[in-house]
Amino acid sequence: MEEQLVRLLAETQSSQQVPRKQAELQLQQLYNEEAFPIGLASVASHDSVPADIRQSALLALKTFVLGAWTPQFDEFKGRILVSDENKSRLRHMLLELATSGKEERKIKSAASYVISKIASSDFPDEWPDLLPTLLRVIPAGTDSQLHGALKVLSDLVEDCLNEDQFFSVARDLVKVVYDVAVNEARKPTLRALAVSVFRSCFNILEMVMEDHKTEVKGFAEEALNAWTPFFVEVLMSRLPPPPPEDEEIHEGNSADTYRGLIALKLQVVKVLVRIRTLFPATLSPQSPVLFSATWEELSSLQNAYHGMYIEDERQGRLEDADGLPYTLDFLVLEELDFMQACLRAPPVRKELQQQLAAQTSANGSPHSTWVTEVMKLAVAYAQITTEEEGLWDIDVNIFLSEETNVTANYTARTACGDLVIKLGEWLKEATVDGLLTHTRSLYSENTDWKAKEAALYLLNQLLGDFSDVNKQVSASSANGYVDFIRYAMQQGNVFLRARGYLVAGSLTRTSGEALHQVSLSFMEASLQAMTHDSSEVVKVSCIRALQYYLTALPASTTLPVQETIISALAQYLSTQDLSDLNESDDLMVTLVETLRDAIMLDPRVCLTGAGLDLLFTIAGHGANNFQITMLITEIFEDITTKLTAQ
Repeated sequence: MEEQLVRLLAETQSSQQVPRKQAELQLQQLYNEEAFPIGLASVASHDSVPADIRQSALLALKTFVLGAWTPQFDEFKGRILVSDENKSRLRHMLLELATSGKEERKIKSAASYVISKIASSDFPDEWPDLLPTLLRVIPAGTDSQLHGALKVLSDLVEDCLNEDQFFSVARDLVKVVYDVAVNEARKPTLRALAVSVFRSCFNILEMVMEDHKTEVKGFAEEALNAWTPFFVEVLMSRLPPPPPEDEEIHEGNSADTYRGLIALKLQVVKVLVRIRTLFPATLSPQSPVLFSATWEELSSLQNAYHGMYIEDERQGRLEDADGLPYTLDFLVLEELDFMQACLRAPPVRKELQQQLAAQTSANGSPHSTWVTEVMKLAVAYAQITTEEEGLWDIDVNIFLSEETNVTANYTARTACGDLVIKLGEWLKEATVDGLLTHTRSLYSENTDWKAKEAALYLLNQLLGDFSDVNKQVSASSANGYVDFIRYAMQQGNVFLRARGYLVAGSLTRTSGEALHQVSLSFMEASLQAMTHDSSEVVKVSCIRALQYYLTALPASTTLPVQETIISALAQYLSTQDLSDLNESDDLMVTLVETLRDAIMLDPRVCLTGAGLDLLFTIAGHGANNFQITMLITEIFEDITTKLTAQ
């Protein structure tokens, strides 16, 4: 049967539909054969069979197990097609395959997945020796055996162990993975996998915390006392220089080590974030040293990150066959989030406040403080990556979705925005002053446009948060940014130019009357750019910025230009392919919201001007979009109410 299975599995990968469908049908017809699942496991275990066929055999076996192993599975087809004797043989064959001494990561991962499905039904009653076998293999096994055993253990902890089973083996399990994690003789990737297993334990702890608070807290404190020195050591260790791009994606000692060390650091940060979420008081005493280590690490990685993602376009967001992220962008993102989380820890705040007071007293001003240093770090990582630059050039809707924070794409840039926002919530004046101080230094030097844009982007994020909670920027700080905004609005780079227009509007909205003298010229510049700038990114930025002026400036300033604004919006819309706008949700929403704000200055414009025609045009092309339809319906209701009242 094995030869038949190899042939059929090969044909299921055919690019031709007819033979592929026939092979899939023949495999299903073999389900009733007693030797079928054993044959698949045997094919997967043969070194002589190509790796893709072996993986395919395990995938077919997983599908068979879900449909024919036990009624407990949702995918069960109604008949158990495996005898108890064959079940026992399969369990043994699969575990042996997963923990073999051969270097076959993808095969082991696929085998582990089948094991976890079977274990979710059979462990521990029908498979009592599964966990003891793993705990025996892990300490003494070769790297290959260890990899398979850790992968199976990871799936077991995540999917199979209930609270009683977990607590009966918790200390032994945690000790076994701890010994792997701290063992520098092991490959970094295996150590990362061990840390990942430890992190999965906290998912079980979270589920039982409410009912067993004392026991869970005691276990967590005991585990952390052992693990925390290791976490600090990993965070404080330095990465080697990244390998060249042509080596990075290939197997090799230096590239493997680099990827493994990133994966290890990443898993350490992930487990710290998890602990910080579940047991903040337990981690709090260690938070100052963890905060410092994370800050130092991020500072040391700036040049590598800048070279790989801001100057070059290295591939990011990559995971290995075990689901472990291993690229630098992932590590930076996790560390920025953890740094932000540490800022909320009382010991960190106490120490930083003391430092800020001492630095301010020594300098006689709030400049050159640790806050300014955080701003330098944030600006370094908030710069537009080469990938983002390319995407935004192609599709302005992606740019707008980032700008309006409706995207699910969480990047180092957005994480830096969140970091600055959290700092501003705690130390408002110091954050604004620190960012202004660093912005001055950037604009006084021959700095790359990306750094200048990033500084204004972070200001924009901070101002957006201030607006949400009704905070304002002082007049001196607001006026301190005016020259930088003017400079940005006149630059050749479209993203720096667009940022200038956006920040001008945001600053007007959050500075009270401080900028009213220059805001009219800013608004007029936005109207001019809307119709005459060559860049779509700049045009839509100006359309969005107009919303800020219309809500912040007095009617005596905005009402005289009401019809000019509506005319500029109509002119912009006339240059667009309206059929394309159906797929540009964020752009459509921005257009409608800006038009609404312009009309509501005085709805009587609808009786004589083009405002109503423009609304009908947009409504006609956005009829399939629920959000647009609801927004326009509300606008018509508001117009009717106001006109009736007048």
